[in-house]
Amino acid sequence: MNKPGSPIDFRSLYDNFSASTTPVDCGLMCAPHNPNGKPFCCDICHAVPVAYKPEWDYLKINTKLWHIWQGDECLDDPCDPTELMEQTPEHLYLLTCKGPALCERDNRTTSCRQFPFFPYITSDHCFIGLACDWEFESKCWVLSHLDQVTDDYRKEFIQTYDELFSFWSEDFDNYAQLSEETREHYATIKQRIPILHRNGNTYLVSPKTERMRKIDFGCLKQHPPY
Repeated sequence: MNKPGSPIDFRSLYDNFSASTTPVDCGLMCAPHNPNGKPFCCDICHAVPVAYKPEWDYLKINTKLWHIWQGDECLDDPCDPTELMEQTPEHLYLLTCKGPALCERDNRTTSCRQFPFFPYITSDHCFIGLACDWEFESKCWVLSHLDQVTDDYRKEFIQTYDELFSFWSEDFDNYAQLSEETREHYATIKQRIPILHRNGNTYLVSPKTERMRKIDFGCLKQHPPY
């Protein structure tokens, strides 16, 4: 772990956040459902990775895998990058890689490693565990098979974001805002939020009261086509 005030050692952070999300290659499970034939998380037409600015400084001198996203990388639907760039927090860059066929797993960004989860922050500002990126429920196989998420991945995820939040309060604030938007979404669809808690258990959280109910994985909803 880094001492407060020292720069983050991204090589060390990557090495300590390298556990497989699931025992199986989840990309093989979702790629057949993507017309592009790629895992959705590795398809720039579906997900644009981000990197912390110091993370990009590390990557650009240690690998040729990445370049700054320009908005024309999705050949099916090139776009004006201005809108997405304006929505991106100031401490992050939008990136593009060479694609899954040329992936260097040791040089994946933190955002690649965290997908399809994000740190869930309660309304009283506690980081309690992993929430799902609900916008990918119909695309990501993992979100229909949360029982397959490894304990090592959960532990490394939490350790990583505990460290990152100790350096960047703005990152914590951004995830707190995303968590609030998630509560609003689940309140609208009248469902509870599944959370892989840092204590090793899994809970459904009320989006209105934030009361937690411990559950078994069999209680969780699976999403078509998985």
